[in-house]
Amino acid sequence: MEIFFNYKSLSFIILCVFGLSWLIQMLYFWGLFSRLAFFKKKKYDNSKPNYEPVSVIVCAKDAYEYLIDLVPRILSQDYPEFELVIVNDCSTDETKDYLKELVDRRPDINVVTLEQSLNFFHGKKFPLSMGIKSAKHDLLLLTDADCLPENDQWIKGMVSAYRKNTEVVLGYGPYFTRKGLLNKLIRFDTLYTAIQYLSMALAKMPYMGVGRNLSYHRDLFYKNKGFTSHYNIPSGDDDIFISQVANSKNTRIFIDPNCRVESEPKHTFSSWIHQKRRHYSTANMYKPLTNRILGALLASRFFYYASGIALLCLSPAFYCNTDCPIFYATVGVLMLLHYISMDWIYIKSAKQLGEKKLYLFFTPLYDLFFTIFTTLLGIRNTISKPKGW
Repeated sequence: MEIFFNYKSLSFIILCVFGLSWLIQMLYFWGLFSRLAFFKKKKYDNSKPNYEPVSVIVCAKDAYEYLIDLVPRILSQDYPEFELVIVNDCSTDETKDYLKELVDRRPDINVVTLEQSLNFFHGKKFPLSMGIKSAKHDLLLLTDADCLPENDQWIKGMVSAYRKNTEVVLGYGPYFTRKGLLNKLIRFDTLYTAIQYLSMALAKMPYMGVGRNLSYHRDLFYKNKGFTSHYNIPSGDDDIFISQVANSKNTRIFIDPNCRVESEPKHTFSSWIHQKRRHYSTANMYKPLTNRILGALLASRFFYYASGIALLCLSPAFYCNTDCPIFYATVGVLMLLHYISMDWIYIKSAKQLGEKKLYLFFTPLYDLFFTIFTTLLGIRNTISKPKGW
């Protein structure tokens, strides 16, 4: 059957947009994200004789309920020499008393107490800078007060990724599994974000890390003047800083489902949305190439779903001269290939990172939701800045 297209019609343009966005999406799946999905991890040697001393830094603000779980877990790490630096950022709960009691029993713990709020800008950049300044060792390992290493091999695992020229190691920071839709959305979003920044790092284009599980050298921090260039932005102690200092030669990743650091997720949609707005607000300070890559990714996702829905809703007669089954079959095959590719990449990546019970059979629904969600948050941030700026 011969088919004739009306090449000047709006409907044909929609068909072309679908084909182009589908192709771009497939290039991202198999050209970029497959680097993490099929990454071959080298088992680290936990009997390595010369482990460099490490300073583990935690910033705490009214975090007593978290510290009583985190501190024993860190102190029990199987590592030859490390110190725990805790920055008490003007806490008003029992944090100060707990840390005082802790130091009396464990003088090897380094507590930095900020009595007055000199942090004119919100966020943890000032407290973290004070912690880095007080650290005894050059090798730093960062996490948050509401995090928990899964076992006693966390420090060894992260340090094992260092090589001769390595200055930055990016880890994965998942959230605890809880009941409810919000928890699944948060964990899927965390997985998707990790797929992006870890795959980019494997492609020699690192652009961010997560402060829940991140390591770098103190010399690198001072050499780049710390957070000076973006001190007025609440977020960015992990992503903007890493975007500025990480490169193709000095950055490696460490992923091991048995050496994860999990965090407590937000419990309400409003607090989560506010958190996401602050995170997205830093994107304009990434390198131009990074912004182009991430922008093309979001745009192709948006146009794929928008044009795909239009194709399903409109009859092929709007695109060609007849209501032909070949049209349906072609579009259906392309959508099926997209679904299989996306689901396979997500499932393989989730396995690499130890994520379970995300029901990734529904990946297209998650992906469609976050395509709309991210677009709307971007528009909202353009109109007004999130609270706390």
